[in-house]
Amino acid sequence: MKSLNFFIALLSLLSLATITKSQDPSYLYRSCSNETTYTRNSTYQANLNLLLSSLVSNATRNNLNGFYNSSLGLDPDDVYGLFLCRGDVNKNACQNCVALAAKEAIQRCPVEKVVVLWYDLCFLRYSNRAFFATMDQDPGVTLYNTQNIAYEPERFNRLVATSMNDTATQATSATSGAKKFAAKEVYFNEFLNLYSLVQCTPDLSSSDCNRCLRIAISSLTSCCGQRAGARVLYPSCNIRYETYEFYNTTAVAAESPPPPPPVIRAPPPSPVSGSKGKVRVSTVVIIAIVVPVGVSIALFCLGFGFLRRRGRKNRDSVKEKDVGDEISTEESLQFDLSTIEAATNNFSPDNKLGEGGFGEVYKGTFPNGQHIAVKRLSKYSGHGAAEFKNEIVLVAKLQHRNLVRLLGYCLEGEEKLLIYEFVPNKSLDYFLFDPAKQGLLDWLSRYKIIGGIARGLLYLHEDSRLRIIHRDLKASNVLLDGEMNPRIADFGVAKIFGVDQSQGITSRIAGTFGYMSPEYAMHGQYSVKSDVYSFGVLILEIISGKKNSSFYQSDNGMGLLRYAWQQWKNGAALELVDPSLGDSYSRNEITRCLHIALLCVQEDPNDRPTLTSVVLMLTSFSISLPLPREPSSFEQSMTISSLPLTELESDQSNIKSKPLSVNDVSITELYPR
Repeated sequence: MKSLNFFIALLSLLSLATITKSQDPSYLYRSCSNETTYTRNSTYQANLNLLLSSLVSNATRNNLNGFYNSSLGLDPDDVYGLFLCRGDVNKNACQNCVALAAKEAIQRCPVEKVVVLWYDLCFLRYSNRAFFATMDQDPGVTLYNTQNIAYEPERFNRLVATSMNDTATQATSATSGAKKFAAKEVYFNEFLNLYSLVQCTPDLSSSDCNRCLRIAISSLTSCCGQRAGARVLYPSCNIRYETYEFYNTTAVAAESPPPPPPVIRAPPPSPVSGSKGKVRVSTVVIIAIVVPVGVSIALFCLGFGFLRRRGRKNRDSVKEKDVGDEISTEESLQFDLSTIEAATNNFSPDNKLGEGGFGEVYKGTFPNGQHIAVKRLSKYSGHGAAEFKNEIVLVAKLQHRNLVRLLGYCLEGEEKLLIYEFVPNKSLDYFLFDPAKQGLLDWLSRYKIIGGIARGLLYLHEDSRLRIIHRDLKASNVLLDGEMNPRIADFGVAKIFGVDQSQGITSRIAGTFGYMSPEYAMHGQYSVKSDVYSFGVLILEIISGKKNSSFYQSDNGMGLLRYAWQQWKNGAALELVDPSLGDSYSRNEITRCLHIALLCVQEDPNDRPTLTSVVLMLTSFSISLPLPREPSSFEQSMTISSLPLTELESDQSNIKSKPLSVNDVSITELYPR
């Protein structure tokens, strides 16, 4: 009896130690954007210090549910901040975590204005721009357990997906103002249980919270299959699963509805002693346990099979319901024609920003002072109303700082209008290829533009809820905001891939020659590596200040790709540099960017890096780059006479546009995808 009491006391101490340890905040990751910084001892820093102090002091308030946001100061020194503590931690642990985050934020991100710090028990975020009640996935990070599940890994993956989705549903069904938090424990086998946890910032709407969590959950399939644990951290939500109890189950049980009854597991039979009486008692006990357990297992198997079949039907119906929900959101994106006409002064020529095969672009201003860009699609675009609406709903869900944001659309009569946010500094080609304006783009700006384009493409390929191939990446489709940050624009010919789709093929080529990869221009084969090729061409243009399509006119008689390869091979990479840069550039950065560009324009798509690798190459100089293969001869042979003219004519039979030069053929596919 004494030994039993000692054992119970020991378990209690161990449990207490485990809970205490779990309440100690552990640093996970940080994001310190160097795009905007502040000066030490400035008004902004004073406002930031006051805000951080306010966040710490409010971390112990019971009525806040572990969440608080606030702002301080006036433009341009205003600062916005929030903290969110994990739903299972108490207020003291919450304050300790927030206090640690506030202290370490200044140490880890000393002069950056846009900062996110993630800890095991909380995260802290602040910025010079308002972000409250806005769903953000950027920046994001995925962390995973290095151990793999060896026993039935596929069943484990399915269980993770089911459990995470169920937990997300529970979190997003929370009432307004409540924690958007849920945790769940499910049985995997006699040795392992699966523990799942999801959480959103409570200022998000239920639909935004649901969207954030579903995107995070979907990203697990590409990174963490068979992993024993993983977590995805976004500024607006986070998810985690493990095969051990990493959260306070007592606190979760106090807030969550009771879980389903656990599966009864039979204890090992008692040892048989020499006494006949004890043998009879043990036998009775065993029978009393084994029979109900056997019946329970049989019923469980039957129920599991039924639920599994029913689950398939439910998943199918959910998919249909999700599509319906997406399309129903079109009403919130639709503008009246009269509103757009008033904003653009009835499409006045004075407000015209540009023109292309798709139609014209106008600047507009809403009554509240918001500037917009209105793309007026040609009446001969070939889009049907239903396809047009569905496409708008999909594209409108793309949210990234390096993508131009679609605000909505107008569809009245023959008018098909796309309404975008207005980006003030026009397009990259406006500066890059004009001798009078090239000097406005120093190397620091160009290097930032290269990195921003890479991050935008990475979002399209891997991080958005849709896998999107842009297919027409070029300098004129990269817009520059007020701080010269790049925004990828014009998704008129983009292709949307399924989750498991890696490549496609088309007989209708769309895009701009000179930027097209060989396999796409000649055979219609496109993939994420097609965009990688275009990105490589664009890097060379940014370095040289020369347009790929006009480079043939130079005295050297070779194309931009061939010339870049020649200079790199001869160790004369700096010969490619735009003369307007003078000597104000980093030789190491120029050489590395040229190396990356040549990796991107290799003939074999399999040799080209992914955007994940490209972003890593651009941000970490400690990574060794592989040697590129010589670009194909495709570039030199690409003239208008070698194009399949009959196919081009059939594609553009319904498009009215101004003539294009031989060296700058642009084809726009305006058909539903």
